[in-house]
Amino acid sequence: MPQDLILCSDAAQLGRSLRTWRNLRRVKQNHAAELLGVSQATISRWESGVQAPMPDEQAAIRLLLQARLDSAADRELARLVRAASGRMHLVCDLTHKLLAYSDRIEADWRVPGRELLGVSLWRYASEEIIAAEAQLASTGWFEPAPDAIELYTRENRSDEVPIFSGKMRWVRFQLSDGSFARLTETALPDGFVH
Repeated sequence: MPQDLILCSDAAQLGRSLRTWRNLRRVKQNHAAELLGVSQATISRWESGVQAPMPDEQAAIRLLLQARLDSAADRELARLVRAASGRMHLVCDLTHKLLAYSDRIEADWRVPGRELLGVSLWRYASEEIIAAEAQLASTGWFEPAPDAIELYTRENRSDEVPIFSGKMRWVRFQLSDGSFARLTETALPDGFVH
């Protein structure tokens, strides 16, 4: 169920993201259509917001647009996240695949962070995270310079990647290749011990 929600909640926004990705990479609609196995007219309808991609098309777009740490600047960002003293991790904003994590958040996990790199963390989302994700389009999240989002979450009860009750802050920004990443920081109540 959560995977279906994430695929459908911002389907109309994928066209806008595809257009941004194409413009930054100087990819024509025809070539994007070839990469995605659709017509150029379909790409045009997605990008103009006339038509939302179907779930299988959404998955293909997400795969094409997923964030990668390709440039030296992006790799430096990952290094800064890794060195952060707080509970922080960086994911692809479209796929929720883990790109980087701090030592402090890895200490909360029961799985080594290196085993989670490139893996979607969506399956560990709490109910509050799922609800916040479903509301992103209405918050302006997909605009060029969105405000950070703060939310409170309860535990997810995962034995592998636990989320504890506390405040989360999401910041969305563009990487050097035009893809979008989400920096997530978690603050737990004072005196919290797990």
